[in-house]
Amino acid sequence: MHRFSTPWGELDLTRHPADPRDQLRAWDAADDYLLRHLAQEGPGPEGGGTTVLLGDRWGALATALAARHPVQISDSYLGQQATRANLRRIGAEDQVRLLSTRDAPPERVDLLVVRVPKSLALLEDRLHALAPAVHAGTVVVGAGMVTEIHTSTLALFERILGPTRTSLAVRKARLVHCTPDPDLPRTPSPWPLRYALPDGIGAMSGREVTNHAGVFCADRLDLGTRLLLTHLPRREGQDRVIDLGCGNGVLGTAAAVANPGSEVVFTDESHQALASAEATFHANAALEARERARFVLADAAAGVPAGSADLVLNNPPFHSHRATTDATARRMFGTARAALHPGGELWVVANRHLGHHTRLRRLFGNCEVLSSDPKFVVLRAVR
Repeated sequence: MHRFSTPWGELDLTRHPADPRDQLRAWDAADDYLLRHLAQEGPGPEGGGTTVLLGDRWGALATALAARHPVQISDSYLGQQATRANLRRIGAEDQVRLLSTRDAPPERVDLLVVRVPKSLALLEDRLHALAPAVHAGTVVVGAGMVTEIHTSTLALFERILGPTRTSLAVRKARLVHCTPDPDLPRTPSPWPLRYALPDGIGAMSGREVTNHAGVFCADRLDLGTRLLLTHLPRREGQDRVIDLGCGNGVLGTAAAVANPGSEVVFTDESHQALASAEATFHANAALEARERARFVLADAAAGVPAGSADLVLNNPPFHSHRATTDATARRMFGTARAALHPGGELWVVANRHLGHHTRLRRLFGNCEVLSSDPKFVVLRAVR
């Protein structure tokens, strides 16, 4: 837990799940810059109208601005859980309405606060969704680190909402100021994106995938997943397979197509990812297989009953927003082991330099290299 000094008091904030080995804070200089700007020049913490917080990562903004009764819109289950915990700490659980990126946004927005996301596509999609609710009097202010705000970022605000400018940098953070133009034509979001997979990748060769905005590698098949697809184990019968951190669901769908008798559990902490996986699966799986699929919003494999899985497929990330960390992979491997029954297998594809084989040997007592190329490695650990 770390203490965050805001214009409206001291807040003790945590990420979720709390990990004492991970010293990353629940806010950064961009959150601080944004709150201080609002305190000095904005409507203030208790101003009238509807306040929407888009992309608030761990609830720092929602907790500081709880007196405004804002609406937080987030793609992250973990971010939402952190927000709930941080609000509970100050007794403000009922003061903030939490929505996902899959929910309909408010019909009117008077203050739009945007924490610029890592994904430009997600920003584009959400600005399109919010544009009808923005009016000429809406105050629109965004924030991000200087590495997160580019000309293309400002161009999105300008094209979708109205004239946009950026502030000077303070502690490597910038603000984005946008003046809504109600006369701008309202165009639909270009998302989701659909494309056909290449040949030569096993059961998913030539099949269509769906990618909602913000999903990893949304416009192409990433090379790590491609390597794992070409080495998926051949299985028969009624296996329970977990596509852990499923993204667009290609791995789990491949398992279901290759073995229609299997039950596949797609799990991810991203609302956008689960929506993508569900669309990909239903476009490709046999009708009988669809009845045995589940889509679980959860922290890694924590939503799967212990000792119930035969096979876990995983392509773990090594970033949390823009911070490089192995915390997510650690959590994935630990919950995967708990979900597997004795003899169950975890198959992982990852960048070679991450050295996940060492952690898997320590956790499972074994780890085998099944395939590799100059950049990626496919690993198998048996419970």
